[in-house]
Amino acid sequence: MLMDDIPDIMVIEHESFTLPWSSDAFRNELTHNQFARYLVMERNGAPVGYAGMWTVLDEAHITNIAVRTAHRGRRLGELLLRQLMTYAWELGMIRMTLEVRVSNHVAQSLYEKLGFRGIGMRKGYYSDNGEDALIMWCDLSDRMTAEGGREGSETK
Repeated sequence: MLMDDIPDIMVIEHESFTLPWSSDAFRNELTHNQFARYLVMERNGAPVGYAGMWTVLDEAHITNIAVRTAHRGRRLGELLLRQLMTYAWELGMIRMTLEVRVSNHVAQSLYEKLGFRGIGMRKGYYSDNGEDALIMWCDLSDRMTAEGGREGSETK
């Protein structure tokens, strides 16, 4: 993600979340957060999705994944998550975590498909409605080795 992407990212944010991040939050992530890593998915030169994470020691914490409304249902969110997992693995991360609304069964299903498992709850995590968050974790070493995703490996 580049600073020039932020206006388009803000459109995606507002389409995707009831509590969207501000453009200042993204600027701060890109300029001041040494742990932040963001990917942007483009179509015809315009961002249609993005994914972000923080990398600390050997763990990656997914901050957000979102796709423009007009591009949903095409497995782009899955592609973004797979790319983010590969990127984390290439950076030396061995585990990945995230929080997801307990009501967001579509996202939970995607995360489970890619090896995430629910391990706990954060009560009242979302300030807009007090909804709980399911905490999910994935062991990247198991996942990426099984998929041949280890850096320098060849897949056939």
